[in-house]
Parts: sequence; C-alpha cells; structure tokens
Amino acid sequence: MSRIFTRIFFVLTIAGAINFAAQAQSITVSGTVKDRQSSEGLAGVSVTIKGQSGGTATSGNGNFSFTTVAKVPFTLVASYVGYGTVEQQITGATTGINIDMEVAVVLGGDVVVSASRTPERILESPVSIERMSAATIKDIAAPSFYDAISNMKGVEGSTQSLTFKSINTRGFNSNGNTRFNQFIDGMDNQAPGLNFSVGNIVGISELDVDNVELLPGASSALYGAGGINGTLLMTSKDPFRYQGASFQYKTGVNHVNDDNSSVQPFNQLDVRLAKSWNNKFGVKAAFSFLQAKDWFGNNYSNFDRVSNMVKAGDRNSDPGYDGVNVYGDEVNSNLLGAARSVQAAFQASSPAGYGAFNSFIGSGLTYPQIVNLVSTNPTYAALRPALPYLGVMYSLNKGTTPSQTVSRTGYNEEDLVDYRTESMKTSGALYYNITPTVQALVQANWGTGTSVYTGSDRYSLRNFNIGQYKAEIKGQDFFVRAYTTQERSGDSYISSILGSYINEKSSPTASAWFPTYTVAYSAARAQGASDVAAQSAARAAADAGRYAPGSANFATAKEQIKNTTISSTDPSKGIYGAKFDDKTNLYHYEGMYNFSNAFNNVVELQVGASSRTYQLRSGGTIFDDLNRKIDINEYGAFAQVGKKFGEIFKLTVAGRYDKSTNFDGRFTPRITGVFTVAKNNNIRLSFQTGYRNPTTQNQYIDLSVGGGVQRLIGGLPEFLTKYGLNVEATKAYTESSYRAYLASVIAGAGNPALLQKHTFDARGVRPESVKAYEIGYKGLLGTKLLIDAYGYYNQYKNFITAVNVYQNVSGNFVKYNVPVNAESEVSSYGGAFGLDYVVNKWNFSGNVSYNKIGDLPTNYINDFNTPEIRYNLGLGNREVVKNFGFNVSYRWQDAFFWNSTFAAGQVPAFSTLDAQVSLRIPSVLSTIKLGGSNILNKYYITSYGNPEAGAIYYLGFTFNP
Repeated sequence: MSRIFTRIFFVLTIAGAINFAAQAQSITVSGTVKDRQSSEGLAGVSVTIKGQSGGTATSGNGNFSFTTVAKVPFTLVASYVGYGTVEQQITGATTGINIDMEVAVVLGGDVVVSASRTPERILESPVSIERMSAATIKDIAAPSFYDAISNMKGVEGSTQSLTFKSINTRGFNSNGNTRFNQFIDGMDNQAPGLNFSVGNIVGISELDVDNVELLPGASSALYGAGGINGTLLMTSKDPFRYQGASFQYKTGVNHVNDDNSSVQPFNQLDVRLAKSWNNKFGVKAAFSFLQAKDWFGNNYSNFDRVSNMVKAGDRNSDPGYDGVNVYGDEVNSNLLGAARSVQAAFQASSPAGYGAFNSFIGSGLTYPQIVNLVSTNPTYAALRPALPYLGVMYSLNKGTTPSQTVSRTGYNEEDLVDYRTESMKTSGALYYNITPTVQALVQANWGTGTSVYTGSDRYSLRNFNIGQYKAEIKGQDFFVRAYTTQERSGDSYISSILGSYINEKSSPTASAWFPTYTVAYSAARAQGASDVAAQSAARAAADAGRYAPGSANFATAKEQIKNTTISSTDPSKGIYGAKFDDKTNLYHYEGMYNFSNAFNNVVELQVGASSRTYQLRSGGTIFDDLNRKIDINEYGAFAQVGKKFGEIFKLTVAGRYDKSTNFDGRFTPRITGVFTVAKNNNIRLSFQTGYRNPTTQNQYIDLSVGGGVQRLIGGLPEFLTKYGLNVEATKAYTESSYRAYLASVIAGAGNPALLQKHTFDARGVRPESVKAYEIGYKGLLGTKLLIDAYGYYNQYKNFITAVNVYQNVSGNFVKYNVPVNAESEVSSYGGAFGLDYVVNKWNFSGNVSYNKIGDLPTNYINDFNTPEIRYNLGLGNREVVKNFGFNVSYRWQDAFFWNSTFAAGQVPAFSTLDAQVSLRIPSVLSTIKLGGSNILNKYYITSYGNPEAGAIYYLGFTFNP
C-alpha cells in the first residue's frame, strides 16, 4: 500500500484519538415506530438525526435507542422500505418518542446526489437521472437488482454470460463497455487491466444496496475522464441506519428446454450483519455466493474475419469454415499457396526427383500410370519415397488445386470454456463518527468469480478476483477518500488461443497439418475425386491425430495450455500458453468541499480534485510489459457554481480539467438550467461535455487473439514504431485493398498492385470527446402521475475506433488491430419518455426510448450497437391483500446490427417477461418470493456472438430485509 494510503489511515487514527479526548456529553434518544394502520411495531426502520451521521434501526418490536451529542432541537427522520418517510421535530424530551408510519409510494420524492454531487429532489435534477431505491429493489422480479437495471428508461445492456452484463445508455454499446462509468461507494468499479466495469461479478451484495443512481449521457465535468455515455453509482447501506442480521437464499433452475444442457440448479446466498454502538462506532459485513451453470455460446455461423461478416457454409460445405463460437479454426491458409510451398520445398530438397516427376507429367502420363511406373519399375525405386509429392505436382500442373481458404478443425466453445459459474463477494467496513456531522470509515470489498467475458475474444475468467480498499473522511460539506483496486486474473485464459494451441500440440500447423492436408487433397484430385470428396479425404488425413474432446490427450493438453501463461509460449520447445498473468493495480485519491453553507446557500460552490495511478503488471500477457513496468498517471480538478433566481430558475456552471501521462490536458465544461413552470413541474436544459482517455489497453496492449491470426496492439506511436507500421518500407495495407488483393488471388491473378498502404497519424490514438445537448421535462401531475421525458443530441470528436491492417512479413500477411481516432465527427441523437402512475397501492409504469446514429465518417466501423426502439412496461402492488404483493416487468427491443472486434451480425428483436409474487411474514420478519426472469423462456441474445439467455425460475426466502 502506498505511503499516501498509509497517511490517510494515520489521519483517521489521530482524528479518533482527539475525539475520544474531547468527547462531548451524550444524550439518549429512544422510542417506538409503529404502522399507523395496524399499530404494530415496525422492525428495521432507519431512525437518524437529519443532517448528521449515525442513527440506528428499530428492533423486532419497533423500539429504538441510540446516543448522540446533538443538542435539542433537532429533527428525527424515520425511513422504511414501502413506507413514506417521516420527519419529526424533537424540541423537548428525547425518550419515549412515538413515530407512526404509513404505507406509501411517494412519486418524485426521491433525493438524489449524483446529478449535481449535492442532495436535491429528483424532480429538480438539472440532468436526466434514474434511481432505484431500496424499496424498488425489494420488489424487483429479476434474479438480482443488477439485472433489473435494464428496466430503467434509456438503458441497454450486453449479456456475455450469466453473471457478466455490461450496462450502457445512448448508443455505442459494447461488450465490457469502456464509455460507461460504474462506481460503488465512490470507487471506480473497473478492472484496471482488463478495462471493463466488472458488472456485478465482484460488486455489491443485494442485501447491502441502499440505492442505485444512473446518469445517462456525459458526466465528465463532475466525475472526470470517462463516462461519456453514462455513469452508474451504487451506494451501500451504513450500519447506523440498517442494523441487525439479515440473510437471503434463492434456489431455482435455468437451462429449461435448452438443447445444450439439461435443467441446471441456480443457488445464491446473501448474508449481511451490521451493528453500531453509542451512535459512535459502526461495523458491517456482507457476503454473497452464487453458483450456477452458465449459458452456452453456441453460434456456429460461418464468419469471415476479413469482411467481419457472417457468410454461408458450415464445416461440411466450406473448407475455410470459421465458426463464431468455435475456436482454433481461425488459423487458415490458402490451399493453392500451400501446394506451391510444398512443391517448392520438394524441388529444393530433391531436384532430381522434381525433374523426373515433371518429365513424367509433361510426357502425358496420367497420375495412376506414373504411380504404377515408379512402384513397379526398379529403375525408379529411388523415387518411391517421394510419391506423396507427385499428387501435388500433378494437381498443380492440371489446374485442379483451387485458390481456396482452408482452416483447421476447431473446437466448440463448450469444450474449452469453464461454464461452472461462481461468484463470491465479501465486504466489510468500520465507521467512526468523529462528530455528529463528520464520519471516518475504512472499507474493504473483495470478490472472486468464474465467468465468461467477450472482448476481442471469448475469455474464460476462472478464479478472477478484484479487491477494493478504501479509507475516507466525510462530512456534511466535504469528503476526502483514497482507495486502491487490486486486479488478479487468477486462472483466466483466452479460448481461441487454447483451441489453436491444442491443435498445435496434436499436429503443428505449418510443418505437419497443412502439408498433410495438401498432399492428401492433391492425391485425391489426381485420381479423379471431386473437390468435395478430396476436401473430405484431406481433412480426415490431416485430423488423423487430432485430440478429440473427451480424450485423455485433449484433457492433458487443455490443462497444460490453460495453466501456462501466454508470455511463456515457445513453439520450438513445444510450450504453449493461453493464460493471463494480470496483477494490475489502480490507486486513486480525491477530495471535494462544498462551500455553499459558508455563503448561506445564496450561491452553491463546490470544488474538488483527484489523482490516480494505473500500474500495469501483466507479465507480457496483455500489455507490452514483459520486460518493463508501465505506470499511467492522471490528475484532475473541478469547480461548480450554482445560483437560484427566485423560485423560477436555477443556473449551474461547472468545469473540470484533466491531464494524463500520454495526452494533453483537457477542459470539460457543463452548463445546466432548471425552469420551474409550476409546482413540481420543471423543464431542464443542459450542455455537457464528456472526455475519455484511450483505455490502458488502447494505449499499451500487445496481444495475439483469434487463435493467433490477429494481433491487438496499442495505438501509441511507440507501437507503430515497434511493428514498423509507420515506416514506408514496412507499412501495412488497408483492409479494403487487402480484400481486393485476396479476390484477385482467388481469381488466379494475384495482383499486388491492388494493395494500398495505410498511413497512421504520427500522434497515435488520442482522447475522444463529446458535446451533449439535452432538453427534458419532469413533472408531477397531481399526486399520482409522474412524467419524465428528454431529447438529446451528441457530437463526438476524435471518436476512438480501430482499423485492421495487413502487413506483409516474408510473404505472409499479419493482421493488426490498431486503435485510431475517426477522421471526422460522429453524431447520435434520440430521446425517451417515461411515466409512473400510482393509485391505491397499484403502480403502473412504462417507458420508451429512441436512439439513432447520424452521418458516419469514411472508413468508420459502425459500432453504434443499439436498437432504435425499446420499451418497458411494469405493473405491481406491494400489498394486493394483506402481506401479499406482486410485480411484473415486460421489456421489448427492436432488431439491430451488432459490430465488434469479436464478431458482427444481426441481433433479432426480442421480448422478456419477468414476474414475482411475494408473501410477507411479519411475525418472523421474513418474506417469501417466487419469481423468474424471462418466464416465457424465449431464448434471446443481446449482442452477436454471445450466448442465448433463457429463463431463470427461483424461490427466495429473505429474513429481516
């Protein structure tokens, strides 16, 4: 742990010691909280003093008691899931207090923090914001609160596996979305080496979630570089407001009517413990464990990696077949080229034999006649060992060897990837209230999991783990925090490399497999076989020693390769590795002060600053760090000023400056205005800017993927130099010209003049930015109907995309994928409309969103990856009859085209229906829930190349929710 981190802990310790020495005299605050209708005591109600840290939760019979140094008068705040919040002024006695609460759903009453980094009613937010409260989480039908985020207005997602989902808003969705920020208790939830927010694999336990706030669109002015498409903030419960022991157990099934698997169990256990003493000390711990069988990647469509498009054919009909979820078949060669290479090698090693065969063929003898002559005539006995080359020469001479791509036989994903999904999350925190308004805390979150992630490849994340450790002091007007994220790749590996290297173990591609294939094909053709029959015979011959899934050889090779690091690979020694060795760390420090109270809230003023360091440590398995250490430093500072002009208009101006090691500094301003057109009815206008540095992988990756047929490299100038891509003699060729050249080869001409060199920007990849314009309305009509609507327009500059180029290395073309910036601006636009209607405990909700990409620059790879239309409908009642409630959510989205570095193709339109019914048992503080996601069991995909997801049906029991 760094010296700065140590100093933070030292400050916390000193602050605690000083407070002990000068502790003011405390008083006891106690009483009872009851349900107004039944007069029964309510357990688990949070009771706090408004504006101060600390508080407590009621016991099983509704009683509460805590100590405080606060002086009368003060305001008690009682809040409980499903009940309206009660504020009660205390001016006299602080014991024997009675608080009555009523079941209620208060529309527009939520207080949010993320929109302006200061508390405000959601109705008055200057930008679009969505919120999921503890009450909402309690009633969701989905298996987890994270799954239910997709029901929020304007949200889209990519499901790569059962526990790995990426959240996004406003287009440009991707697997492992790097344009969307995700925070847990102020800590960036990204894996700093693998470059993605880790969903909820190692996130936050559902029992410990206090609320979730989502900001669609740019938010860099307040939250720094990143999040140009959106920011998600998840806040956990503190031990003063939420005390006691609680646990939740869900058991269920998935893979119902799945052709890939029999029905499989789904089990999840969540436990939370929290306790506070004297309103000074608080401690909490949470644990979550999930175990299930993951969804199967079973897209066997034939994929053309040059055009990045699906094409016709399968393994039986196309010798060059490359299945989307088949790995090892990415390795291919041109049959005509391979035959010529075999012939050239024979000519070099045996000029006499080559000449003799050439003479026989030239004399008009048929292949069988030549074979008979050599086999029976003693004069030609020396040529008999060379007979396999005869077929190659004969077929080339007769023109029966086609210019045809031939790929190795691959392995299905299910044979290579670990589908035994597990997720274990643990967290703990210690709290100390230095004063009624100043709190110190230390927090540790650690999780490990086995899952599958889609990037430029399908990565099997086995025993992957992340630890986040934070120290923080926060008050009513400030916070100072420091945290570190420690990423460990565990036993994670790349599936395509694993498949390719198992093939190499069984039969080396260049020296054995392709020569065998070529010789067998040519012999079959020379004897008069059709192309189809010859291809079949050739594959059978080349695959004669192939390690079949389930065999001992396959299992041994698989274990060796997936447990050997990528950087240890040495084909000359027969050593092959597909394993990551990532130990990348992130250190982050930040602070903020709100001066608004100093100005009596006439003017709102906030200032803040942050610093972070990425320590890239992958041992050469992801980054170019095999023989060096790579650190990236980032710094930033922001200020925000807000002013209310009467009760009609509020103007806020904010700006942030950020600087990174490899890039120039950037300023990102934000201007927002809120017009109050009537009570609880507001129109908002905003201009925001977003800014995103190229990711750590955009900068420093150096990794072979796709079974070794493609290399991902960083976009910094040093990588262009390393691989000679900026030197005229060794420049690579554009993808379009390479396709044209391939077409000429297939046609038999092979015209090199078609190849055109690609010139990279000497500055390398640079940060991208966005200008975001938005107009919105949020209003409460009466007390029952809440409407929220917005429209937006985004302009992206220096949009970070990638190009594929092909470099001729000694006659072989090597494919590079290089991050670059789009040459001109990219635009997108859209809007959303949502409403909530509540009457007599019935809650009706619905929202629809529209997203569209504008004009595209030349040669830009369109990865908008977003349906134009999607909508959500919801219906629920927390108590249809006494203690019995239900909730139903329906989601639909339109078809769209998905484009990524892994695969591209059409994502069909789909709909899902989630539902749950619940029974509260107040006598034992428990709830039983029966529910399911996608209960109609219509299998669907959210992104091309990812697995189809079916239904999950579960039965849950929660104690003391």
